[in-house]
Amino acid sequence: MKFRMAENSLFAVLLRKPWWISMLVAAAFVAVVQALLPAQYRNVGSLGALPFVVIAGIAFWRQLGAPSESESRSVLEGASRMGWPEFEQALRAGFTRQGWQVRSGQGGADLVLERNGQPASLVSARRWKAARHGEESLQALDNAMRKQDVSRGVYVALGELTPQATRLAKSRQIEVVQGDALVRLLRK
Repeated sequence: MKFRMAENSLFAVLLRKPWWISMLVAAAFVAVVQALLPAQYRNVGSLGALPFVVIAGIAFWRQLGAPSESESRSVLEGASRMGWPEFEQALRAGFTRQGWQVRSGQGGADLVLERNGQPASLVSARRWKAARHGEESLQALDNAMRKQDVSRGVYVALGELTPQATRLAKSRQIEVVQGDALVRLLRK
């Protein structure tokens, strides 16, 4: 059985916020406990802040190498001004930094990624500038994956995906690279 945290639970929200917010919540929890509980229960009651400290640690670790908001905005704006040859080179460089061997794709795939005996991955990125990406864009990648007998696809997008495209990506094991993931891929 696979456990999954509810998307809008307190801990899920805190994981998406800066790490220091969880530490503030933990400190506030301890302060309230110290003020309201009898002296013999204060130390035990303060242990209730431990989950918030753990969440702060996890958030800190995730945010350690993450780009700042201004850097993200700058990288994404730069990507939106690029032409296809320049964007393709930036993608190739990013995937190479991650340890992939990159070669040109065919059909509905722009690039093919291979790494140390892992199954190949097809990348579709030519429509990266579109404001909204529909199901037909991902369907072309899915068709190429089926035709070339590849089980993993990567779709690169600056804009948002329609709900139908999101469902197709989840059902067909297509990883959508956008937002922070795209910034991490493109930044040098």
